[in-house]
Amino acid sequence: MSENTETARRTRRLAGLLPLAVFAFLAGVFLLQLLSGRDGSVVPSALIGQPAPKTALDALAGLGVPGLDSSAFAGKVTVLNIFASWCAPCREEHPVLLALAKDKRFALSGLNYKDEPDDARRFLGELGNPFGAVGVDPAGRTAIEWGVYGVPETFVIGKDGTIRFKHVGPLTEGSVRTLLMPEVERALAADTAD
Repeated sequence: MSENTETARRTRRLAGLLPLAVFAFLAGVFLLQLLSGRDGSVVPSALIGQPAPKTALDALAGLGVPGLDSSAFAGKVTVLNIFASWCAPCREEHPVLLALAKDKRFALSGLNYKDEPDDARRFLGELGNPFGAVGVDPAGRTAIEWGVYGVPETFVIGKDGTIRFKHVGPLTEGSVRTLLMPEVERALAADTAD
């Protein structure tokens, strides 16, 4: 009897330690991810290195710029920003986009995601329109084809129409300097060497 009692105690102790061991393992995995130095705004995309999805979106009426058409990507490097008027981080990144628009070596285009046209016009009217083209995607179907997780997101497309880079989240001066512009420069250099 005492042997059975001892075995039962050991089993209960082990069963009690199991949740603690699982927790310690998961905490270790999360800690490794946190300390890895990996930038959480860089999300791998299956579209990197692939042709940009065929896109033909109507223009945002009353804005005075054309809609978004993927055939317009040919022959130039394009930075495509996915935005919405209801998106607080989009408002935060907008001054950065206005500064980017001053660089005429590439085209800056916008894809207005699941937005009301009046709200989008008001947003760009209030903050300024950095985009040379703005396509409207009221149902978000085109964004799905682009693999968009949420807004804002930004893509770099080469002169050959290939997606070269994707940034998830709002652009900051730092992310433009260290992430986006090096990719734009690579796309410009690669495309002139082709």
